[in-house]
Amino acid sequence: MKFAIVGCGLIGAKRADALAGEHELVLAVDLDPERAQALASRHGARSAQNWRAAVDAEVDAVIIATAHNALAAPATAALEAGRHVLVEKPAGLNLAEVAAIAAAAERAERIVKVGYNHRFHPALLKARALVDEGVLGPLMFVRGRYGHGGRVGYEREWRFNREISGGGELLDQGSHLIDLAHWFLGDFVDVAGAPRRYFWPSDVEDNIFLTLSTAAGQVAWLHATWTEWKNMFSFEIYGRDGKIDISGLGGSYGLESLALYRMLPQMGPPETTKWEWPFPDQSWRLEIDEFVAAIREGRQPVGNIQDALHTMTVIDHVYSAGSS
Repeated sequence: MKFAIVGCGLIGAKRADALAGEHELVLAVDLDPERAQALASRHGARSAQNWRAAVDAEVDAVIIATAHNALAAPATAALEAGRHVLVEKPAGLNLAEVAAIAAAAERAERIVKVGYNHRFHPALLKARALVDEGVLGPLMFVRGRYGHGGRVGYEREWRFNREISGGGELLDQGSHLIDLAHWFLGDFVDVAGAPRRYFWPSDVEDNIFLTLSTAAGQVAWLHATWTEWKNMFSFEIYGRDGKIDISGLGGSYGLESLALYRMLPQMGPPETTKWEWPFPDQSWRLEIDEFVAAIREGRQPVGNIQDALHTMTVIDHVYSAGSS
């Protein structure tokens, strides 16, 4: 397939690299012409500064990897032009923008994949398979924690500018946790959140605490933070018959691993099985594979625009009801 990419920063470059060897990058677009040209040259593509060039290009799909305030307009326009779209999470600046993308996708009958690449990490894929096999029995609740500590000058970057980011850590790492919890438990009908500013001087939250409940009473208890001085990722899934404990995402987040604890008939110490993945992160390539497969098979991808709409509905409720 032929692709155009809008946004040639860190994530745009990861997306371009994930295409290599299987698909063709035709055009790389960025407001910074040097950054666009650098990515284009690496992949034998053309470069441009205006995102409309990507919409007009002869491509099958457009990848949009920009700051939050620049996601929705090119995504909607690309759909209206008949392109399929992979748009980075959270897919827009706010609920209205994500809803507009969903409506455009329905009108155009095109596929929208949202960039929730955490679903394609090996530990999360293994957890999904174990849950689907019924190893844990009926699910009861999940508990998730995700955080990093930023860097010198972090408060001057775009994520701290509400007009560009739409919000703080709730939209950043918090949206990944909400998406994963939704993937395992389903829709949340009761939402409580506490956005807080503890450290970074800004008008957006650097910590978010969430309690989300499904109609069946299952609970997701989540915490995302920009004040985690040692980068960490932890996601636990509890069923009536056992527990899955995922930790790490590789790199600075530590070795990615999964422990399965199966309750025995006599209870007491559980039967324990552990897996580890000391390998380079393949989630970006796997997510592209899923996007392409969904297009070719005429189905919705894992992590679609409706998933993003649900996540943004949760976020909108927290921002509307809470204070930071």
